[in-house]
Amino acid sequence: DVTAMLEEAGLDPSGQVDLYDGRTGEKFDRKVTVGYIYMLKLHHLVDDKIHARSIGPYSLVTQQPLGGKAQFGGQRFGEMEVWALQAYGAAYTLQEMLTVKSDDVAGRTKVYEAIVRGDDTFEAGIPESFNVLVKEMRSLGLNVELVSGS
Repeated sequence: DVTAMLEEAGLDPSGQVDLYDGRTGEKFDRKVTVGYIYMLKLHHLVDDKIHARSIGPYSLVTQQPLGGKAQFGGQRFGEMEVWALQAYGAAYTLQEMLTVKSDDVAGRTKVYEAIVRGDDTFEAGIPESFNVLVKEMRSLGLNVELVSGS
C-alpha cells in the first residue's frame, strides 16, 4: 500500500506537500502532489575511458581489429561514419579505413613495406570480410568467383 510506505518514510500519507512561490516566497493555498526524485552521480571519468591502439589483436575469422577497451581493440568505424565520408567525397580515406586499417591483411603488409621504402602510394587488396562472405555463400551452394575486368 502506498500510504503505508509514505508513512514509513516519514512523509504525509496523502502524498501532498506545501508548495511555495519561487518569486514571492508565499505558500500556495492548496497542497500539491509531488514525486520524490533520488539521484545518483554516475562515475564516468575520462581516465577510465581513454583508450588508444596502434597495433593489437585481430579476430581470427574476419581479421578485423577486436572491439572494446577490455580486448585492447580498435575504434569502430560504423555505417554512419562511412556515409559521412561518402558525402564528403573522401574516397581514399574511406578506402584506407575499410581495407588497410581494417581487415586487408596483404594490404597492411604492402603499406608497411611502402612506408619503409619511402613510397607514398599503395594499392588496397581484397578485405578478409569479403572472403568470409564468399565462403559463407559457397557453404550455401552458391559458386562465387572474381573475374578481372581486363
